[in-house]
Formats: sequence, structure tokens, C-alpha cells
Amino acid sequence: MDPNAPFMFGLTNAQFEEWSLKLCVGGLILFMVFIIGQLAWESKAGKYGALWLFIGLGVGFLGFIAKGIIQNMLGIQ
Repeated sequence: MDPNAPFMFGLTNAQFEEWSLKLCVGGLILFMVFIIGQLAWESKAGKYGALWLFIGLGVGFLGFIAKGIIQNMLGIQ
């Protein structure tokens, strides 16, 4: 099978995987931001407490976003 042959939606397998990863993980990150916000709201954490909730729970997906930015700055794909 030709590795450059279209696989799905006119994309190769590698292109499809790249787009799927970015879209699905991006959606998951947005959902986690919603969950953290809901947790802060229901616990009546206040502005300062909500800030620490977002910092403490959001550091994990911040690394994923930073990785993409660093790769683009260095031209690594």
C-alpha cells in the first residue's frame, strides 16, 4: 500500500492522525477547563481560589500547548 495514498477525507494516514490528535486533545482540554470552572463555581472558591484551581489543575495541558508552540518556533514537525 502506498504510504502517500489518501486514507480518509483526502488525507493520508499521518495527516489524519495529526489532525485527529490536535482536534480531540484540544476538545478534551476545553472540556477540562469547563470542569475546572464548574468545580470552582460549585465550591464557591472565589477569584483567588479559582485562580489556584486553574493553575494547579491546568498545568498538565499547558505543557501540551507549550510543546506545539515550541515545535513551531523551532521548525520541528
